[in-house]
Amino acid sequence: MHPKTQQILKTFEEINRIPRCSKHEKNLSLWLKEWAESIGLEVKTDAVNNVLIKVPATPGYEDSPVIVLQGHMDMVCEKIKSSNHDFSRDLIRCVYDGDWVKGDGTSIGADNGIALAMGLVLAEAGKNGDIVHPPLELLFTVDEETGLTGAMELEKGFIDGRILLNLDSEDEGEFVIGCAGGKNSRITLPLEWETFEYGKGCRFGLFKLMIEGLEGGHSGSEINRQRANAVQLFARVFSGLREQVGKEYIRLAFLSGGSIHNAIPNFTDAFVALDRAKFEQAENIVSVFGKTFRSEYVKTDPEIVLSFREVEHGVVFESSGGKVTRKEVPANLVFSSGTEEKLVGLLLGLPHGVYRMSDRIPGLVETSNNLATVRTWETEIKILLSQRSSVMSRLAEITKKVGAVAKLAGAEVEHDAGYPAWEPDIESLLLSKCRQVYLQTFDKEPEIEVVHAGLECGIIGSKYEGMDMISFGPTIKDPHSPAERVFIPSIEKVWIFLENLLKSYC
Repeated sequence: MHPKTQQILKTFEEINRIPRCSKHEKNLSLWLKEWAESIGLEVKTDAVNNVLIKVPATPGYEDSPVIVLQGHMDMVCEKIKSSNHDFSRDLIRCVYDGDWVKGDGTSIGADNGIALAMGLVLAEAGKNGDIVHPPLELLFTVDEETGLTGAMELEKGFIDGRILLNLDSEDEGEFVIGCAGGKNSRITLPLEWETFEYGKGCRFGLFKLMIEGLEGGHSGSEINRQRANAVQLFARVFSGLREQVGKEYIRLAFLSGGSIHNAIPNFTDAFVALDRAKFEQAENIVSVFGKTFRSEYVKTDPEIVLSFREVEHGVVFESSGGKVTRKEVPANLVFSSGTEEKLVGLLLGLPHGVYRMSDRIPGLVETSNNLATVRTWETEIKILLSQRSSVMSRLAEITKKVGAVAKLAGAEVEHDAGYPAWEPDIESLLLSKCRQVYLQTFDKEPEIEVVHAGLECGIIGSKYEGMDMISFGPTIKDPHSPAERVFIPSIEKVWIFLENLLKSYC
């Protein structure tokens, strides 16, 4: 293993000792500031805890252009359902498995902790005389995953460089030169409750329906894999139960599914009041749906599990942004028939997945929607969706479609301001240099890509005129999921390329 790869992984493990779910990066921001000051580097932060570390040029490179290396501090905090990990206080444990490093039942935060680690190792290497480089600015932003907040809040003059290397791509050997823009939509369906007698000694009991074992994954870069959506699967199962068992024998009492806007939902928990005399029939229906789903998704989600059992009381632990909330199902209350009807129709009607493929770039998803989360509150049901498109007019189209379906169900919908797409520049001088250096280094051409995911480049480029940008990084599989892992040999290749690229600016 390359010694710098070892150093990067060691630094990555140090970063993973600090909880850093989206919107909770303050402690990491402070740690980065203290780290820079400890080795005598100039550092500054802003009102939202973005960090900028300035690294002086090595001798002979003082007149070279300033290069900005950029990554984000936050991570998507996902775990398997059996994990007791608390993202608000527990460190992320790195598990080494051959050429891969992964988490212990959790996402590992390689997206984008590896970028931070590379930047810090690079700064130290330059200071120690191990490598040569132009003046550097290490820009580490907050809250990329849930709203690109850090990039959005960057102020004029915070950075000086106009050449930006974004280290947030996930396939070594690919240079990303464009990305999708996006919006989040929040649907609120009014929730009316009805009193309903169920429990011990009653004809009706409380039953828990769980859908789990789905792969989930990144709602942008992996939306084209056609993976199952646990919220959609619930809608199909519950609709089938109502039709086959009879609406008068089964009533919905609580629903929770998914965890975050940019992850395909991989679980759903629901509680229903069911006539005990209908349990065997209902159990058989659920079993058939399980077999159907495993057949439909045999290549993408072969481990889908549906379970249906009676419980004495209902408790859900909802995890989002590193916070875990305990919610109890109200005793002797169910959704009104009207609410139930509207909710099922809404979940069945909302689009999910690829909406349109690009006409210009073969194989590129142009427009998509992720039906991300559903939550039960005291007086309303909230549904979160995330739309993406590399064509802003198409983004408006899919967003309006989401709104129209919501309104047909009698729900209210709010759309956030969103973020711009990063339009590719094939004539970029930076792209030309990167291609040349990569070819000279590895004797092969890199692949040039535009991705169906949100990168901070689109926002940074819109804020700082004349910015020439490219995005690359080591190979990361299944980001935004407990299966997230990074390919160790790819870290070495990115480091060697980066070292040669910086050297070329003399």
